[in-house]
Amino acid sequence: MGLMLGLAGVIGLLLGLLGGGGSILTVPVLVYVAGLDSKTAIATSLVVVGTTSLVAVVGHARGGRVCWKNGYGFGLAGMAGAYGGGRLAAYVPGHILLLLFALVMLATAAAMLKGRGRETQPHTGGPICPRRLNVPAVLFDGFLVGALNGLVGVGGGFVIVPALNLLGGLPMHAAVGTSLLVIAMNSAAALAGYASHVSFDPHLVMLFTGAAVVGSVVGGWLSKRISGNALRRGFGVFVIAIAAYLLHRELSWAVVDEVRRVVLEHRDFFWGLMTALAILALYWLRGLIHQHRPLGGQAR
Repeated sequence: MGLMLGLAGVIGLLLGLLGGGGSILTVPVLVYVAGLDSKTAIATSLVVVGTTSLVAVVGHARGGRVCWKNGYGFGLAGMAGAYGGGRLAAYVPGHILLLLFALVMLATAAAMLKGRGRETQPHTGGPICPRRLNVPAVLFDGFLVGALNGLVGVGGGFVIVPALNLLGGLPMHAAVGTSLLVIAMNSAAALAGYASHVSFDPHLVMLFTGAAVVGSVVGGWLSKRISGNALRRGFGVFVIAIAAYLLHRELSWAVVDEVRRVVLEHRDFFWGLMTALAILALYWLRGLIHQHRPLGGQAR
């Protein structure tokens, strides 16, 4: 119990400090330390991470580091995706959800390590929140992140923060504060999707959430005083190690056969999913082509 509560405090600290990382650790802790099954752990993590994020956003809001318009736009789109992801999880075996979770962790770690040069120091001048939003991009990214949150219990902070930073034009520390609002909204919607087929222990939830909230308060206080670059790099390596452990524990030939069975039973769904991913890949490639500058010189 002491180890679990200590890890809960670390989860809250990461949420308050970086605006993400909480659910990346919450699900493995609940599965391997608390002994919960995978779907109950995911549902419990939604309560813990959502509540902790809601508390942590208060401190950031008092410091003027929350852009409400950006957060509500991203969060409302994310809630729709999160509810659908939570309902879809009822039809996916628990072992497959944990494997998906491990893959998400690897992608998250890669994004953190790749983005290590982004500005993480406090914003020193000019307006923090932009007046105009790239509404289609914000809604689209919000929906995808929300669906991921609902399916595997990931709050998506390390996806939301770069999206708010790049698409919304928020300075890094404002993106961290705003992401907490989005995480709370996504977690609430995803929990509504899970509520129909999963139950959890209220006593465990209260203890775990309480420890995480204390950590989030400390993290919010530290977020405006230290740079996150070194912490991001170290946490990225740590996430890779946890993902490798999950893959070692969960990946087996039996799970591969289970994945094959699910794909065969829902072949039309997976063909539709692959088509959607192909369209997204082509759209991404189009963006890269149009961003390429001629070799003769720079645009004026």
